[in-house]
Amino acid sequence: MENHTAKHFVLQLGSLITLYLSIAFLLVLHFNIINLIYPDAVDSYWQIESYRDAVRWGIAMLIVFFPTYIILTRRVNKNRRQETSSSYLGFTKWLIYLSLLIGGGVLLGDLVAVILAFLNGEITTRFVLKAGALLLIVGAAFYYYLQDARGYWLTREKVSIYYGVGMSAIVLATLLTGFSYIETPTEVRELKIDEKQLTDLQDMQFRIEDYLRANNELPQSIESAYVGVEVPVASEGRKDYSYELTDEGFKLCAEFAEATQNGLSAEFRYAAPLYPDGVTMIKNPNNWDHEAGYYCFLRVIGELSETVDPTIIKPVR
Repeated sequence: MENHTAKHFVLQLGSLITLYLSIAFLLVLHFNIINLIYPDAVDSYWQIESYRDAVRWGIAMLIVFFPTYIILTRRVNKNRRQETSSSYLGFTKWLIYLSLLIGGGVLLGDLVAVILAFLNGEITTRFVLKAGALLLIVGAAFYYYLQDARGYWLTREKVSIYYGVGMSAIVLATLLTGFSYIETPTEVRELKIDEKQLTDLQDMQFRIEDYLRANNELPQSIESAYVGVEVPVASEGRKDYSYELTDEGFKLCAEFAEATQNGLSAEFRYAAPLYPDGVTMIKNPNNWDHEAGYYCFLRVIGELSETVDPTIIKPVR
């Protein structure tokens, strides 16, 4: 019989690599689902969004790597039952024990990270659930491969299959839970368009303020504030941006898919222009909160002041 030791060795190595990638992203998925289920009062809007991004990463990686791991493992187990080469069996045992050593290091490192998060103020419920998920997932993999190194599964194929089915059920349940805590791809795209449009409107306000400071009057059209520069346009499928003068100042309007998320508008204060001495032109932070649908942001020209430029623009609702 032709010796395929090198090929079998590579398959075994691929199986172990996909195993640890699957474990890593299964833990990422579990940890961030726990963060979303049990929100902490100190979590900012952007932290919550980072949890959702991590859930998306975990889902994508598991969908690719976990089925790959299952396929490679079934192939490896079949080869091990058929292969009689002592060098191959020796190599695979060395790989398994090496992976157990690496896995032990990963387990201890993750456990340190979980405990450190708890000591830094993470709520107790999160800590307990994360520690439990870590011990369950890594412990199950540890047990399987410790038994595998002893040849336990080679004579108990059906039990090995049942073990794999059980782990697959856990992964599937985690994936379904993860999907329930993130927006659909269409919703994510719409939210990103909303953010882009807020940025466009802020750029318009920046240029309107700059024009006002230079000319002591508001521009009659938004094009007047964009001399030599292309005016931002609304995304396809949304109503056109609108700039209109009012008795007290002006308003900027756009169409939004969703209402502003809590804390989002506070992150858009950077658009306010500055005086040469670095003092902000706007006394109060801009208010960019909005409702879903077509929405207008009203801006009012401020009163004359000896210490502050008369062209202060303040948001009103």
